[in-house]
Amino acid sequence: MNAQTPKGYQGKHTADATSVEEGLAIQEEQAKYDDFATEKAMSNTLLTPRFYTTDFDELDAIDVSSVREDWDVLIARMVSDPNKGHFKKNEDWDHIDWDGMEPGLKKEFIDFLVSSCTAEFSGCVLYKEMKRRGSNRDITRLFQLMARDEARHAGFINDALREAGLRVNLGFLTKAKKYTYFRPKFIYYATYLSEKIGYARYITIFRHLEANPQYRFHPIFKWFREWCNDEFRHGEAFALLMKTDPKLTSGFNVWWIKFFLTAVYSTMWVRDHQRPAFHEALNVDMEWYGQEVFRKTSEISKQIFPITLDIDHRNWKPLLRRMQNANARIAEAREKGGLAGKFGVIAGSIKAGTAFVRLLLIPSIPNEVPVSTRLEPVY
Repeated sequence: MNAQTPKGYQGKHTADATSVEEGLAIQEEQAKYDDFATEKAMSNTLLTPRFYTTDFDELDAIDVSSVREDWDVLIARMVSDPNKGHFKKNEDWDHIDWDGMEPGLKKEFIDFLVSSCTAEFSGCVLYKEMKRRGSNRDITRLFQLMARDEARHAGFINDALREAGLRVNLGFLTKAKKYTYFRPKFIYYATYLSEKIGYARYITIFRHLEANPQYRFHPIFKWFREWCNDEFRHGEAFALLMKTDPKLTSGFNVWWIKFFLTAVYSTMWVRDHQRPAFHEALNVDMEWYGQEVFRKTSEISKQIFPITLDIDHRNWKPLLRRMQNANARIAEAREKGGLAGKFGVIAGSIKAGTAFVRLLLIPSIPNEVPVSTRLEPVY
């Protein structure tokens, strides 16, 4: 990203940006960075959002002819830009007393915002790079539109962080954060699930707070419905990309699908259990919430995946709890440091890895994939 911001972006907002380039330039113009937020976004663990790169030539070779009808409908919807201008503060944005917020809640909520901002920007960076490198008009157009949306989301979260005296330096992240290489099919599985589980998470919280507004401790939750609809559309795009090649959802690749389903679900469970004060403030039971999000995501993923996970299996939640406890042990060991800390990290990692393998061994539930993948958000 250039150090010099193009002139003419002063006073503009990311919500009104019509391209990812404009959205990022506006953020750079507004940026007042905080070392803590940026340092937190820079961290790389199994639970933190990562930046990805892939084989862009393989992506560019995709032929969407076999899904053309659904593809054109989706692209037209994204081009119409139903959420332009939405992601900015208005009269519904309540004043928040950050200094008066309970310290444990404040810490966990900031962690949630930084993690969410990093995840949104991760998608933006990947999509923008595909748009830059590709020549396939169908593919580059899709990724340009998705990058636009993700830039808006990241900018909106940074607006919320700025009220707390924090801000993630997105330009610095682009240049300094470690990138993980994934083959395109792994990008499809991981990103499809990330977008769909993001939809399920946000809409579940939105509906809960819609019915119980007394627990809405921050105004950003009022924006979750439109936000999660963007996530839903992005997931639809990846479902169509997978639909162009039947091999991606058959044969040995079904095992990869099961791996990514298990990894995404278990990561969400463990990460959410790191924020007890956050969920208590929302009056959300974390185990109920996790299962509800898994249920929604599993139902949605039937549009393209030939299996779903058996989240009602007798060993499902006990093994997730085992992973959760192992993660807590790893965190404590890292805090302790020294030789004892290293052994603690190793022991916790073995415990977490064993639980994950046992989760993988739970028999999955077969699913008959429909002819058309097209879905609309209904939750």
